[in-house]
Amino acid sequence: MNMYSVIKKPLVTEKTSLGSDTTNTVSLVVDKDANKIEIKQAVENLFKVQVTNVRTINVAGKLKRSGKVLAKRQNWKKAYVTLKEGQSIDFFEV
Repeated sequence: MNMYSVIKKPLVTEKTSLGSDTTNTVSLVVDKDANKIEIKQAVENLFKVQVTNVRTINVAGKLKRSGKVLAKRQNWKKAYVTLKEGQSIDFFEV
């Protein structure tokens, strides 16, 4: 799998920003077929950092109603990547 297709986008919420400050962890939305080894290699090559741990979660899509129609959102995969002490990834560089 291409390293540019493994990582889709950063996941920036209040909870993940607290995790990045305290535990040096970055949250990413990744491809559903990517495994931990591919995610680690992609992060190390794209952002030039050293990864110590990768945890993944398969997130089930929610059921949403639009009038009478009941639809299901897509399933997706989330990865928590722990970086080596002293390293960071800044997604909002000025």
